[in-house]
Amino acid sequence: MNAETELSWEQTQNLVNTLVLKHTGRYLSDVEIEVLRGAWEGKSYGKIAEQLFLTDNYISGDVGYRLWKKLSAALGEEVTKKNFRQALKREWQKTSSTPTSNCAIALQFPEGPLGLDSPFYVERPPIESDCYKEILKPGSLIRIRGPRKMGKTSLLNRVLAYATQQNYQVVRINLRKAEKTVFTSLNKFLRWFCLNVSRQLNLEPKLDDYWDEEIGSKVSCTGYFETHLLEQLETDLVLSLDEIDTLFNYADIAEDFLALLREWHEEATLQESWRKLRLIIAHSTEVYISLNIHQSPFNVGLPLRLPPFNQQQVQTLAQLHGLTWTVEMTQPLTAMIGGHPYLIRRALYHLARQDMTLQQLLQDAPTHAGVYSDHLRCCLGNLKQQPELAFALKQVVTAQSPIQLESVTVYQLDSMGIVHLNGNQVTPSCELYRQYFSTNLA
Repeated sequence: MNAETELSWEQTQNLVNTLVLKHTGRYLSDVEIEVLRGAWEGKSYGKIAEQLFLTDNYISGDVGYRLWKKLSAALGEEVTKKNFRQALKREWQKTSSTPTSNCAIALQFPEGPLGLDSPFYVERPPIESDCYKEILKPGSLIRIRGPRKMGKTSLLNRVLAYATQQNYQVVRINLRKAEKTVFTSLNKFLRWFCLNVSRQLNLEPKLDDYWDEEIGSKVSCTGYFETHLLEQLETDLVLSLDEIDTLFNYADIAEDFLALLREWHEEATLQESWRKLRLIIAHSTEVYISLNIHQSPFNVGLPLRLPPFNQQQVQTLAQLHGLTWTVEMTQPLTAMIGGHPYLIRRALYHLARQDMTLQQLLQDAPTHAGVYSDHLRCCLGNLKQQPELAFALKQVVTAQSPIQLESVTVYQLDSMGIVHLNGNQVTPSCELYRQYFSTNLA
């Protein structure tokens, strides 16, 4: 890397985690990673705090302060939010000349969606090919469902990249990133939605030319989408809606907006302009709000449920990490953590770096000293904010056989990826969660 080359985010995260681990014996916490990423993106502490729903003082005075102190100690020089890029670049240039750098550069710390150029993306046939075929169909709708950290966004990004290769226009909207004030009314949400789409298409927003209180916001939105957006486009449009189950917390808005998506999908069979629109919606859980079966987008289109990795796929991922495992050698790991992609990658990352043996990793996995400690504490924190979910999960992990729970509770636990559903029967999704939560849930 020459002096002018900037480190990518993945390189920055891997390097900082390596430095902090070597100096403290622990990796960065999830919130420290978010602060590091925000700083890398040039965001202020206030903006980072806002996106994380935390206070400015906590992010700057606590998390940020500790983060730069750790880096300063690890690098042997004063590191701040203003100079950390240059300090890390010098360290990268120094270590990249050593014989061990190739392995360190090749590995990627498992956090967030995998980049399009990541060698660690493992396909789950025939899901990818089915998506590529479906997105070519006029008026198509693809529904991608899977618990958090199962790879929905990584898959979504690849489908959108394929659509871009077909010269389609692509719009990405992640509803989880919307401010809470957006969901105060249907009218405000639909105007926010149309404004986002317009800007991503580099079209001048003209909401007031189409919005009419007399005919209502749904009709106004449809007219704006058809006349101002679709009819102006020379190519087809792929509209991606990630984390759409965020809407389930706002039942009135969800009912009308989801019905609108169903209506647009069906209009493709009647009107040429709507044939330009392809929809992709990604969500973590089953729909647990009441929707008219004839107005729901969740019973039309191509449904895809992301499954856990099978042992062959785990073996492939192990080999990508430089581990010469057979399928049989994956069994002790999958017996503890199942085939959850994030949990698998986290384990293989540490094993490839020779931070520990597989036996040590499995022994410490369900404890606060293990490689999953931050992830488990984060899940525990979320559960403690929802006592009814914590109580339900305690029943699941302490039961000697599968149990039944109220449907909304089941779907919320399923969205976190910590339970497995077999019909109406609920069990922990893996032994890691059974052991950890049976011990740590009061």
